[in-house]
Amino acid sequence: MSKLNSKSIVSLHKKLVKKEITALDLVKEAIENCKHDPCNSLEATCYDEALKKASKITEVKEDEILKGIPYLAKDNYSTKGLETTASSNILNGYVPLYDATVISRLNQKGMILIGKTTMDELAMGGTGTTSHKGVTCNPYDKTRIAGGSSCGSATSLALGFVPLTLGSDTGDSVRKPASYNSLVGFKPTWGRVSRYGLFPFAPSLDCPAYFTRNVLDSAYILSAISGHDSKDMSSSTRKKDNYEKYVKENRTLNKVGYFKAVKDNIKNPIIKAKYEELLSKLEEKGYEIIEYDYPLELLNALYPTYMIISCAEATSNNANLDGIRFGPKPDGDLKTYSDYMIEARTKGFSDLIKRRFVIGSFSLLSENMSEMFSRAQKARRLIVDNLNLFFDSIDYLLVPASYDKPKKISELSTSWSTKPDYLDNIMTLGNFGGNPSLTLPLGYLDNLPFGVNITGRIFEDGYVFALASEIEKITGLKDIVVKEAK
Repeated sequence: MSKLNSKSIVSLHKKLVKKEITALDLVKEAIENCKHDPCNSLEATCYDEALKKASKITEVKEDEILKGIPYLAKDNYSTKGLETTASSNILNGYVPLYDATVISRLNQKGMILIGKTTMDELAMGGTGTTSHKGVTCNPYDKTRIAGGSSCGSATSLALGFVPLTLGSDTGDSVRKPASYNSLVGFKPTWGRVSRYGLFPFAPSLDCPAYFTRNVLDSAYILSAISGHDSKDMSSSTRKKDNYEKYVKENRTLNKVGYFKAVKDNIKNPIIKAKYEELLSKLEEKGYEIIEYDYPLELLNALYPTYMIISCAEATSNNANLDGIRFGPKPDGDLKTYSDYMIEARTKGFSDLIKRRFVIGSFSLLSENMSEMFSRAQKARRLIVDNLNLFFDSIDYLLVPASYDKPKKISELSTSWSTKPDYLDNIMTLGNFGGNPSLTLPLGYLDNLPFGVNITGRIFEDGYVFALASEIEKITGLKDIVVKEAK
């Protein structure tokens, strides 16, 4: 589909500096790409504004890496003057009066926003099937899920619409779709990037995140968007870094660890073989590979702990969505605020959102809080303490990012899992601890991609990029674009 925008940010920058192409060329092509969307990836667009901004860029200097590059943003980032719905009927018609800090910082660097991407409603869900616009399918096989909640950002990048898409990550909402779409998906250290203007789901877990086609591009983006923000007091005051230098100078640490329980329980032989092969090749390169026995009871606690904490925080954070300021108006002559809100929320939310709000509200009731919410918080503390014990002696945690092919859309179930598999939820470790975590391509299973995930110590984002770049050289998988969706 795409020609120019299927290339990396760095390669496009070089062409812009040499004036082999213009920003207007890139934006025009990105718009045409977006108009031919086979996977239902897009929400609102801002084509006219993008063309105006691109036409004003006549020169790009060597140090202006991001200037003139088009991008798309997940529909839970506030964008001034552009409808932002978080793919929920309750927010239909909402047009923000301000830009999220991440959007502002990319715009200040000269990047050009083309539009917004679909997502699981209010960022809850991991399938890409709960948007108010319907299912966002996998570009490698349209009968399968793209992963979520950042589904539209993943598919639009995989299809070559633009070279950067913004997502957000609360459990694995960027890193899992990256695995399913052969992309680099990065979640920075919590607090490294401002959450101002990112619609809250579970703020203690939420993190601005994004997709690129290679590791170096990802490092440049973090250098651009990181740093303290006075509008978000949870953003770190720690001095920002030039993360691309870690990649260029190969500043890796030496000890790579894996969990014994995870490695032993990988059922798919192709994924297991690729994972073991990667560990062996890293060892050949001089890395120390260490097996670690992380407590099995804590691995089994990942899913229930995540569900209780995230649902409780979501219930509280979305209490303002009452149907009065925006969203579908209730039918009938309702007399009280309570009746009006019940009708509006019933009409505005999908069944999945309602179930999560019920769980969150139930766990926060005074008679249940000690048994549910408080226990979940204690479990989270134990999970993080044991993760920090791992990082006391080991520099990186390396795990497969997905353990089988993405599920078929027709086979999805709305029922809750009674036996949650910790393999499917392993990347929530990065959200519980606030650690930097990156997924990149590892291989293919029946022509469907799967990836590997690296998690590092908090604020060691640069070292995560450096190891990811090493793995990228080993696999040879980067700058991948889907040729044609089935």
